Parts: sequence; C-alpha cells; structure tokens
Amino acid sequence: MAVSVSNSSETIVVDAAGQIVGRLSSNVAKLLLSGQKVVVVNAERALFSGNKNMIVGEFRKHLELGGAVHPKYGPIHFRRPDRLLTRTVWGMLPRKKPSGIEAVKMLRVYVGVPERYASASKTGFDDAKATKPLPFYVTLGEIASEIGWKGESS
Repeated sequence: MAVSVSNSSETIVVDAAGQIVGRLSSNVAKLLLSGQKVVVVNAERALFSGNKNMIVGEFRKHLELGGAVHPKYGPIHFRRPDRLLTRTVWGMLPRKKPSGIEAVKMLRVYVGVPERYASASKTGFDDAKATKPLPFYVTLGEIASEIGWKGESS
C-alpha cells in the first residue's frame, strides 16, 4: 500500500515483515525527509534476497574491518536486526545536512512489536514486498544470528 503524507504529527507504523530491506529503507527515508515520524516493527523479519551463504559471508567480511589505532574509534559493527535496519536507512539520508539530522531523530526501529504499537494500524510498501517464494530470501534475524546476535531469529 502506498503511504500518503498528510499530517506531520502522525506517526506511521511500518511492518517490515516480508519487505525487502533496501526498498523498505528507501521508502522509509523518503517519509522521514518529508517530515513524518516513522516506527518500523518486526525488523528481524525483513528480507534480503540471494544466497544465504553469500550474504552472511559479506557481513562477516565487513566485521573484519577494524581501526588501526584503537577498536573504540571504529568502525562500529552492529549485530542486532533493528540496528542493522536503522543503519541501512541512515545510509539513505543526508546525515550532515539539517534535514537529514532531523530525519534521523524521527526514526524508531524495533525487533518484534512493542506493546504500545500492537493495536496501531501497520502499513507496508507495495514495491518493497517479496515477489519470489520465501526460500529465495534470508531474514535479517537469520543474518544477525549468524554474525553474533544473541536474540531469537524468526
């Protein structure tokens, strides 16, 4: 379903289950830049398309990158699905411009569905829905579990 921008004080709750990560992130970034507050739930059920071994291998290769001076100076490697999805959205925002700084503040991403958003109407994006059968995809929860997340994957 396409989301229309109507009231900037209204919070849009997006269900990430069954949505492809990149397309979901670009749609969320557009909403944030238009001034909407966005809450993404079920981050662990968002999908990556492709071979699981290849995708997990790329994430593990990224984990090998480190700082030359001291590990606390970065790069920071996220392992939780909500942080991975947040980082993907951040990559699509102009973080150093005032509009991007405000947009980052209006984003919340959760693993599962928090109690206060359980009864809220959740929306999705038609262009971000998975088009192939589910065996062609890997969930963000599975990837996070493979790279060190201690939570439960779905």
